Amino acid sequence: MPDWSEIVRLLDFGAVYYTTQLVRCAAFSFLLAGLVMLLRKLFFSDRTFLRGLLWLSFLLLPFLGKLKLFYENEAVFHVTWWLTAATMSWIWMDRVYASGICVAAVCIFRKRLWLWKLVAGMEKVSLGDTWVRVTDMNVTPFTVGLLKPKIVIPRAMLENYSRDESMAVLQHEKTHIRLGHLWFGFVWDILRCLLWVNPFLGILQKQFRADMEDICDRVCIQSSGRPAYEYGLVLLKTLKLLRTGSGDMPSAVTYAGEKEFADIKRRMGEIADFRPYRKRMCAGMAVAAVLAVAAMLLAVQTHSYARCNESRDIMVGNDDGNPRIVSSDTGKLAQMISYDDRCVYVEREAFEKFLKENHADGEIWIVFDGFYKLPGLAGAAEACIYEGGSTDRVVRISYESVMDHWYMKLLKLL
Repeated sequence: MPDWSEIVRLLDFGAVYYTTQLVRCAAFSFLLAGLVMLLRKLFFSDRTFLRGLLWLSFLLLPFLGKLKLFYENEAVFHVTWWLTAATMSWIWMDRVYASGICVAAVCIFRKRLWLWKLVAGMEKVSLGDTWVRVTDMNVTPFTVGLLKPKIVIPRAMLENYSRDESMAVLQHEKTHIRLGHLWFGFVWDILRCLLWVNPFLGILQKQFRADMEDICDRVCIQSSGRPAYEYGLVLLKTLKLLRTGSGDMPSAVTYAGEKEFADIKRRMGEIADFRPYRKRMCAGMAVAAVLAVAAMLLAVQTHSYARCNESRDIMVGNDDGNPRIVSSDTGKLAQMISYDDRCVYVEREAFEKFLKENHADGEIWIVFDGFYKLPGLAGAAEACIYEGGSTDRVVRISYESVMDHWYMKLLKLL
C-alpha cells in the first residue's frame, strides 16, 4: 500500500516549487506586456511583421522562474524576496495558485474541445482541392485543430460567393495554418493558464490576434498577385452577408476575423495601406527573431538553477534533548570527514576535539552529499550517526542511502 502521507507531501512540495517559479514569471509578464505594447505603439505601429515578431518574446516567460539573479543579485533579491518567502511559507497560497491553473485550463480548453467536437460533426464539402467543413451558423470562416486543422466556412458564403472569392477565403485560412498561427494561439492559451494572475494576458489576446490577422492579410494579398482593394472587397462582402450576432461562439474560434466595427475599420485600413514587401527580408527577420529567442533561452538556462542541484556541503548536529546544528562549515568539516557511496570516514581525534570545543553532547549526526531544488527550498541528503568509543584512527560508518527511495527519485524529477 502506498504511503499517502508521502504522496500528499510530494504534491504539496510540487505546488510550492512550481508556484514559486510561476509567480516570478508572472511578475516578469507584467513588465514584458507593458514593454511590448509600448514598442507596438511607438516604434512598430506601421511595421506589421515586426509587431508580430514581438510576441515571440513571451516564449521566454515560463523559463524565468529559476534564474540565479533572484538569489545572487542583491537588488533583485530585496525586491522579490517577499514573493519567494510567501510562496515558501504559506502552503495555502500555493494550493490556490495550482487550483487557479486548473480552473483556467478547464475554462479555456473546454471551449476548444467543445468547438472541435462541434466541427467534427459538420458536413464536409470539397472546395478546390481542399475538404472544408460547412456550417449553417452565421460566423466568419475559421480554422480549428492543430495536427489536422479543419477549415470551417458558412454555407451562406459557399452559396453566394464566386469561385475566386471562395478561393480567396480558403487561401486566408490556409495561410494561418502555414504560418503556424494556430500553434501560436495554443501556446498563448497555455501562458494564460500558467500565469493566470496576470489579467493583461487575456486583454492582450485581442492585440495578439489582430497582429496575426494583419500578417495573414498581407501575405495573402502579395501571394495572390491581385490589387489589395479586391481583397478588401471580399472582406466587405463578408460583413454584408453575415450577421454580427455570433457572440455565442467561444474564443477558441481561432482567427475567425473581427466582428466589431472598430476592428474591421482597423483591418481595412491596414489593407488600404498595403505595400509590397520583400519576402526574403521578412523571412530573414523571422529567422533572426527565432534565433534571438533561442539564444535568450540558452542564456536563461545557463544562468538558472538546474532541476536538481548537487550539494557537497557537510553539516554536523547533535541532539541532547535540544536538537541543534553544531556546524555547517563544509571547508573545516571536510578536513575531518570524507565519504563514498557506502561509508563515511571520520578522523577520530580531530573530530572528537571539534565536538568537545563546541560542547556537542548526546546523539551526534552527520549530514552530507545532498541536493536541493532551489536555495532554501527542499531537497535531501544522506545522514549517519557518529558513535564515540572507537579506538581507530579513522572511524568508518556504514550508511544506507535514501536516494533510491521512490520519493527522492520523484523529487529529483519535479
